[in-house]
Order: sequence, then C-alpha cells, then structure tokens
Amino acid sequence: MTVNKTSYLRFLNLMDALDRINPGKKLDCIEESLLDKIVLASYAKDSVLVGDLISLSELGSQATLHGRLKNLNAMGYIKMAANVDGRKKEVVPTKMALKRYEEISKCLEKATKSS
Repeated sequence: MTVNKTSYLRFLNLMDALDRINPGKKLDCIEESLLDKIVLASYAKDSVLVGDLISLSELGSQATLHGRLKNLNAMGYIKMAANVDGRKKEVVPTKMALKRYEEISKCLEKATKSS
C-alpha cells in the first residue's frame, strides 16, 4: 500500500489508542454523531437545543437520543443550560469535548504525515 492508502489505517490505529487511554469515555456511534453536531454548531456560533437534537430521526428514536444526551452529560462532554425563555435547554460542549476534538485533529495530522 502507498502512503496515501495507509493514512486512514494509521488514523484508525491512533484513534483506537486514544480510546484506550480513556476507556470510560468511549462513545458509541450515536453519541459521536450527536457530539459532532453540538461541536459544529458551537464552532459556527449557533445554538443547538435539546429538542433540535432529539428530532434527528436518522440517528434514532427520541427516547434513544435523549438517553444518549444524558450519557454525554454524565460523561462530561456536554452541558445543558436553560436558554433565554427558560423553557428550552441549550446544549453546549464542555472543555473536555473540545479537548477530544483537538486530540482527534492531532491523530489526523499525525496519520497524514509521511513516515
């Protein structure tokens, strides 16, 4: 395999190592998708509400998504805060979530550098 063809494989190995460092913080694919949407919204300076996230039917049922948001909150990746009118909850990533994305970026950079 050439360097370009193995970059993704190196990335997967680095991500696996990253997950082994924090075994209690491993996310399933639904949690990863939710966290991706939350972090992207934060990066774009958009607010995202719990209702917006649990309506993403392509990721699962409302009960499933609500449970995954609770898991992300319990693991320390997100915070839920009342928005302006107090009836809806805004979801924001924590410093720990942002650090996770910094580590993923480092893994990607390392994987794409030629050996």
